[in-house]
Amino acid sequence: MRQDICTIPVSEVFEVTDGCPFCRMHKTVEERIINFIMGDAMMESDVRIETNKHGFCPDHFEKMLAHNGRLQLSLMLNTHLAEISADCLISGLSPKTAAEKANDIVNSCFICDKIAWGEERMIATVYRLYEQEEDFRKLFNAQPHFCLPHFAKIMGGINKKTCRKHGKEMAEKLISATKDYCADLTEKLKNYSFMYDYRNAGNKDFGDSRFSVEDSINFLTMSQNSDLHKPTK
Repeated sequence: MRQDICTIPVSEVFEVTDGCPFCRMHKTVEERIINFIMGDAMMESDVRIETNKHGFCPDHFEKMLAHNGRLQLSLMLNTHLAEISADCLISGLSPKTAAEKANDIVNSCFICDKIAWGEERMIATVYRLYEQEEDFRKLFNAQPHFCLPHFAKIMGGINKKTCRKHGKEMAEKLISATKDYCADLTEKLKNYSFMYDYRNAGNKDFGDSRFSVEDSINFLTMSQNSDLHKPTK
């Protein structure tokens, strides 16, 4: 398959067959943006203007802290808080205006916005490669499953513009893989709950069903982008 600066990250994601490839894509984009923002980029004036304006969501504050970035965060928070004070903590603003300005900050995140931007472009590359590259279609069709949020997103983007020749094939793969995985989760959940039946007292061999609850949450919510706690036994 021909490689370029756009296709290399995408093809690398689809060379792995473990979990939802679009969740891996999301995580790849997220990690690159966090590395970017916690590096020299935080001192670039155009980046600081954006971080001062948008700030970060709770999830990304936590991930930046885990990145050993207390100093970087302290510098960004200093100017971010100063901008908040100058923009919405002003005497004389009407309650409605002050609330709207505060909510604009509370509900925005620099990293979330950049992830959405990068992920949209990678997804556009997926459609293009699926249309043009047989090798990539094989990689895509070999994927074991897709999470429900990404299933909805990718299915919703299949049309005559994005997938004129192979849209039906892509849609059928998405449906069959997701349906099979959903059935597998259903069976594992059934087995897991059966282990708690009084008739199985003393027998707690959960086997492959041990993580069925967490895996089901991942499937439904795309939470595999986070570190969902799994039981140790």
